[in-house]
Order: sequence, then C-alpha cells, then structure tokens
Amino acid sequence: MRRVLSYLNLIVTTIFLAVCALAVSPFDPKGEKVHGIARLWARVSLWCAGITVSLEGGEHIGAPPLLLMSNHQSALDIPVLLAGLPVPFKFVAKRELFRIPFFGWAIKRAGYISIDRENPREALKAIEAAVRKIAEGTCVLIFPEGTRSPDGRLLPFMKGAFSLASRAAAPVVPLALVGTNALQPPGHYVACRKGNVTIRAGKPIRIEGKGLSYKGSLMEKVRGAIEGLCECRTC
Repeated sequence: MRRVLSYLNLIVTTIFLAVCALAVSPFDPKGEKVHGIARLWARVSLWCAGITVSLEGGEHIGAPPLLLMSNHQSALDIPVLLAGLPVPFKFVAKRELFRIPFFGWAIKRAGYISIDRENPREALKAIEAAVRKIAEGTCVLIFPEGTRSPDGRLLPFMKGAFSLASRAAAPVVPLALVGTNALQPPGHYVACRKGNVTIRAGKPIRIEGKGLSYKGSLMEKVRGAIEGLCECRTC
C-alpha cells in the first residue's frame, strides 16, 4: 500500500508542485520560493514512503556562500537533501533530469545547474555557472562522484568538482548520506522500504588563497572526510 501511495505521489504531487513552481518562478528571481516548493515536494515524498531524515553536524553548515559535496547512493538522495539541509541551495545535476516534463522545467526555472558529463565544453559552462552562483552568495551542492554508486561504495571523484571548488574559493562542506542505498537501491523509482536516513555534515574545508594547484589535495581531503563521516566504505 505504501509503495502504491509513493507511485501516486511521484506522479500527482510532482506534476502539481512543478506547475506551482513554474507559476511562481517569474516572481522569484533568486529561486528561493521555488526551492521552498521543492522542499515541500521532498517532505511529502518522504512522508509517503515512511522515511525520516536526521541531520548530524548541522552546525558545520553556516551562512552562504558554501560548496556542499555529498556522496551519491540513490535517487532518494535528492529528496533527502532537499528535506534535511537547513539552507537553500542549487544542485549541479545531470542534464537528463532537466528533460523530464514538469520536474525538469521546474528545476531549470529554480536556477539549478545542468551538467553534461559527456561534453567537456558544456561541463565547463556548468562549472562557470556554479562559480557565478557562489559569487552571488548562493550555496551550491554537487556530487563529486558524478553518478550514483551501484553498491553504496564511493566511486572515483570527478576532477571538475574540484576545479569548481578551486575557482569559487568558498568553504567546502563534506556531506555523507547514510542509508539511502538500502531504502531505494538503483533501478527502483520509489523507496522499497521505510526507515531512517542520516545526513552527516563535516567541518568546512577552507581553501581561500590555495589556487588551482590545490585541487589534488582538496580531492583527497574531501574524500577522506566523506569516508570518515560514513564510518566505513559502504555507507
């Protein structure tokens, strides 16, 4: 019954709230109201699935601008982060999501950033757009793995995420999502079971004045921080 409710929510609530977001967006230049609608969508979706979210280390998520970097285990990660993080932010998301009717239109109008991982020139444009957002005082969230892990283990990190970090020079806050892979494994459109998911935030890694040559060291620090927050290599 709960899975049926989740499927109905996926269709009905997503379309209804996406239409609301599209209607509001011309009067919301910063995308804050649209982000609020996205948070409502996430909370309704998680409630329908019987999933609760807890945040540990929330004190590390300070005032923007910030660059948030999270592991990526499941399609469930997006509603969990929307519902659980205390600050508005812009996702850097794969281009395919922006092609989904209603949902994709809404996230585009919200100012989320599309990235084409197969096209280096377009990926560079996405990085430049994210740098501008951070310079304007916005929090940006990126999955440095670039795609979902099939088994919860951290995949190799993409260098583009750290080019973005070096150019933006904003504090990087590592995040670990714990539990999403078990509740909604790859290949499932909705959660398979109810339960709790934890977001763990680590101490900000400050990179002001480090320059582009710091990218390699920063990647190692962020990876180590996320692994430590997971407490093991399979979150």
